Amino acid sequence: MRILIADDERAIRRALREIFEFEGYSVDEVENGEEALVALRKKEYDAIFCDIKMPHVDGMEVQAQMKLEGINVPMIMISGHGTVETAVQAIKNGAFDFIEKPLDLNRLLITLRNVKERGQLLSETVQLKTTIRKFKGTSIIGESASIKGILAMIEKVAPSDARVLITGQNGSGKELVARALHDNSNRSKASFIEVNCAAIPSELIESELFGHEKGAFTSAVKDKKGKFELASGGTLFLDEIGDMSLSAQAKVLRALQENLIQRVGGEKDIKVDCRILAATNKDLRTEISEGRFREDLFHRLAVIPIHVPSLNERKDDIPLLADYFLGKICDEHGIPQKQFLPDAYLALQSIDWTGNIRELRNIIERLIILCSDAISAEDVNRYANPSK
Repeated sequence: MRILIADDERAIRRALREIFEFEGYSVDEVENGEEALVALRKKEYDAIFCDIKMPHVDGMEVQAQMKLEGINVPMIMISGHGTVETAVQAIKNGAFDFIEKPLDLNRLLITLRNVKERGQLLSETVQLKTTIRKFKGTSIIGESASIKGILAMIEKVAPSDARVLITGQNGSGKELVARALHDNSNRSKASFIEVNCAAIPSELIESELFGHEKGAFTSAVKDKKGKFELASGGTLFLDEIGDMSLSAQAKVLRALQENLIQRVGGEKDIKVDCRILAATNKDLRTEISEGRFREDLFHRLAVIPIHVPSLNERKDDIPLLADYFLGKICDEHGIPQKQFLPDAYLALQSIDWTGNIRELRNIIERLIILCSDAISAEDVNRYANPSK
């Protein structure tokens, strides 16, 4: 960590240098604001401790010039003549902190620790955004005809607000299709809200979707927005919609027809604007014939149907998927990259994948942990189904 000290008092500069160097930091020092700006333009610093009162160019002017030139270095203002107004103004202008003289050792070290943690968080955020950009639109892995068809459909449908019903077995990747539709839509900068209808008890699903008013039921101690309101402007993904109760289906139908909802216990209509994506592993036409799903809701949801094939229907994609998970999981565990031998791919393709992509990922994680650097067909046969 490199620190710049700007102060016209030599004793202050010397004391700060000794403290920071003792803590293992690299330190440069200057005696006025002009020299501070020159140093900032020449080198990259992780923090600058800057006196407010200096001849010619003071600390506030240094701060203003840094902002003007886009020099984004955490600035800690120090002053023996500080006032509350000065401190507030410095913080408002973007200073990281304000410390009065005489300087307190513990305060200095705590401030530096906070600067360091802030830098780490910013670095992690940049890395995360880079990772998101890297995988956006490419998280659906495969080159089979069925996957190419889905990708082409996403490209056509995503820019519209058309409702999409995504069908397929558990673990086949329905959520990835929903996220790809959102990420490539005009709503991509707004919220993507997911509701797993199968995981929420039937008596709570309406409160979860539409929110509730204070006092609507025993535990409703305050007003709560539902998922429809939270997703307004963005996308609402109703996963496992085939498990939704008939009473909730009726309210969802009204919301789709009128773009209006009412919170549980409320009478006021609330306008919402969210794109609806739904998914199910059930045959909804069978559910309709047996009275468990509303036909009118089905037609509202299935404007664009997309069926996600099972892994058994796209075994040609297994080598690509295996390599993708291999690299991803090794990175997650901090394990040196491993590789599949050619016969391992054939062994993976011979398996009956009842759990689809989710099962494939779990088995590859198991192989990475239990096998040597080169994973063979023998390894796959040994560890893919340990119950046999």
